[in-house]
Amino acid sequence: MRKSIQVWLPILLVCLATVSASAQSFRVQCPVSTITHPVAANNNSEPAYVGPTYTGTTGYPAAPANVNGAIKCQQISGGDGYATMADGTQTYMFSFGPLSGLADISNGLPGTQFPYLFNGLYPSTSSPLAPGDPATTNQISSTSWTFPLQTSAFTFNGAVGLAPDVANLVSIYDIAESATGAGTTVYVQGNAPLGLHAGDTVNISGAGTGYNGSWTITQVGTDALPLTYPADITNYGFPATFNFTFTAATTGLSDVNESATATASAPQMIDGHVDPRQIMDVGVMNGNIPAPLMAIDEDDEFFLTLTNVGMIMRPDLFEQHTVHFHGYPNASSFYDGVPDASVAINIGASFTYYYLAPDAGTYFWHCHITPPEHLQMGMVGQLYVRPRQNRVTGNLFTALQAQQQDLRTACRRPSDGVTPALTTVPDILCSNPLPAVNTSAAGGSKYAYNDGDGSTAYDVEYPLQIHGFDPNFHFVGMTFNPEGFVDMKDKYFLLNGRSYPDTVTPGPLATQTVDGSMHFSQPLNSIIKIPAGKKALLRISDLDVTEYQTLASLGIPMKVIGYNAKLLRDQDGNNMYYNTNSITLAGGESLDVILDATGYTAGQVFYLYTPNLDHLSNDAENFGGLMTEVHITN
Repeated sequence: MRKSIQVWLPILLVCLATVSASAQSFRVQCPVSTITHPVAANNNSEPAYVGPTYTGTTGYPAAPANVNGAIKCQQISGGDGYATMADGTQTYMFSFGPLSGLADISNGLPGTQFPYLFNGLYPSTSSPLAPGDPATTNQISSTSWTFPLQTSAFTFNGAVGLAPDVANLVSIYDIAESATGAGTTVYVQGNAPLGLHAGDTVNISGAGTGYNGSWTITQVGTDALPLTYPADITNYGFPATFNFTFTAATTGLSDVNESATATASAPQMIDGHVDPRQIMDVGVMNGNIPAPLMAIDEDDEFFLTLTNVGMIMRPDLFEQHTVHFHGYPNASSFYDGVPDASVAINIGASFTYYYLAPDAGTYFWHCHITPPEHLQMGMVGQLYVRPRQNRVTGNLFTALQAQQQDLRTACRRPSDGVTPALTTVPDILCSNPLPAVNTSAAGGSKYAYNDGDGSTAYDVEYPLQIHGFDPNFHFVGMTFNPEGFVDMKDKYFLLNGRSYPDTVTPGPLATQTVDGSMHFSQPLNSIIKIPAGKKALLRISDLDVTEYQTLASLGIPMKVIGYNAKLLRDQDGNNMYYNTNSITLAGGESLDVILDATGYTAGQVFYLYTPNLDHLSNDAENFGGLMTEVHITN
């Protein structure tokens, strides 16, 4: 192709358009496949557990022996918001809000999604209201949008703002079909790489009849180096990635190496590009307390994107935010959220954290920028990891033995029956020993941990996050005054961001913010409903900044089975569970508790509450505080 102004001007314009399209800084990532989960089609559901993923000691092979788990993704905003307490007090928060999984979060479920849901495009992006504000104020209608918007029709769980990137466009220097070569194979030489591979689609235009149209690429220079050309095809010597082939529909096409208009383009793709307007529409003043709920399964790869939308009520603050998974065995300290070991996210930017889920249990997460301030102001959330044992249908003891062959979570002692043994002494860091007694229990239920004996089975689960706040500290934080850390003392005590009686109010609670909009900042109630004869797992975490907290159960004893995301079992395999009527936690601790409704009848109501009377109030006597109800249902 002749190097003339006619050729280079469109190239320059394309390059400028590419720079402009990538100038925004909000991005989101959710890969459909990885080295650990190489087949995209298998990553949208949890597979049955059939054996350890990796059994060798030489690192990660290209093809795992067994592929366990899936890929999960979630997007959250960092910013501010408001919440309303049971006595009517409205408090200002630094907070995290949902930017994906909105429909599930509005129903009290985790916002964590498989790639096929997360990467779904919003169905009504042409509407000026799309994607809405926030999850619980949306309504999708095929004919019209109405106000006030309702929750019943809202089903979108994808990432807010996700949009196809602009089509990748390159100029063609030469396109020809070989007369002496491989039949209808067409050779294309562009001025830049398209970033595609064999099997992807390319669009050709301006090259003439027989070449124009949509084609499936058969080879790219990088797919099988080198890409060779028949003798009658001119090779200009451009890098291999610039060149590709496809199969034409006919033969005998002419060599088009003189055209100034021929272009090749890749279709629009989901690559993390987002519409910043939609991000801001949903993210601003949309903080949740607690922060969006997350739930993953062992062996999952979890991609969590934090987008910092800024603080509208405090424009003087250039607050960075991070995500710290408290007590969680991170894949890398780079993703730990502690700024001196990882990174912090500035206003107007996004960052995607990566986690590999190896150990089941109840965790929690929070911002690690000036933690006493940001935790006090509400930047705390809940997280739990489901065990592999949920995907076992055969003998649980045998399946747990097989898990010991996975070196990421190996937990061996001399009597575990695994050969070869890595050690001849108990592993004091072991988090999940085999049970001392093989009960021959079969899988097929839901479990809190990989117990091997079925002892942590449950029917329904409820995350309960304890938190408190000092209203004076929050007020000062909103009014540009110095915050008194020394005098900070919690006076409001919350379960899932609510105090009694709001804890037993179903559905999300709304607060009107300074823009006049209703934001559902408290999506999770705390009503515990247990079918008669069934078991409930309570995942209790405490992120209170200044106080210890106690919860007592009236009527149904609590069986404590896990502490700080570790199964209560000694190194000889003996279960150390215990029954109690009350538990006490400090800030930064978690407990897994089972309530067994065997012997109870539908209609009975019990209470879960704090016996500390000064915590059974909202900065006043006899109102609010840490209390909720336990309902026995049919």
